[in-house]
Amino acid sequence: MTTINSSSDKAPSAGDSREQHPLRPFLPEGSKLLMCGTFPPQRHRWSMNFYYPNFINDMWRIFGIILHHDKDYYVDREAKTFRLALLKDDLTALGVALSDTGREVVRTAGNASDKFLDIRKSIDLPAILAEIPDCVALATTGEKAASVVAAITSSEVPAMGESVECKLTDSLGNERLFRHYRMPSSSRAYPMKIEEKAEKYSRMIHEVFGDLATTFHDSRQ
Repeated sequence: MTTINSSSDKAPSAGDSREQHPLRPFLPEGSKLLMCGTFPPQRHRWSMNFYYPNFINDMWRIFGIILHHDKDYYVDREAKTFRLALLKDDLTALGVALSDTGREVVRTAGNASDKFLDIRKSIDLPAILAEIPDCVALATTGEKAASVVAAITSSEVPAMGESVECKLTDSLGNERLFRHYRMPSSSRAYPMKIEEKAEKYSRMIHEVFGDLATTFHDSRQ
């Protein structure tokens, strides 16, 4: 797995309301899909040191449904966290990379809602794409994240559950073509049942990975 240094891994200085992203991008070698949310919640809401860390966020339950037909496959109920080592193994085996569209933000209302996130520094998408040369798709998990990627690529914001083709020159000078999928938020505040979210994510996963996604469940048993 390769990583890219974020703009800063240090906490903001006293009196500075800006937050630097606390995680580095997760970029397994051979990744075909890059998934991007907006920004993590405050630390006191984390159940693990990884993306989508809030225990009541359903992203990893959605992946449990898609890859193992079990929404609790990655859930450690007793510890109220997720089975991180297993999750990373599966993401690496399938070829899923993770980052966020905000690298520096101000929380205007002191919470994790996208509505109240002021992005001061966005993702360095050309640099990340240079690190994952096999990437052919980018999925944004929420409206704000989708808008950031659309602005970077000078493309339209996809309709929910749909995709648009994007073009961008990476930091190595390579012209990259990829599909930008706009997916529903995995937050429980988003008004959609987890089964419906999983259906939309599953369609995207199968479009990107094809037969690999179809056989993933059996191969990991």
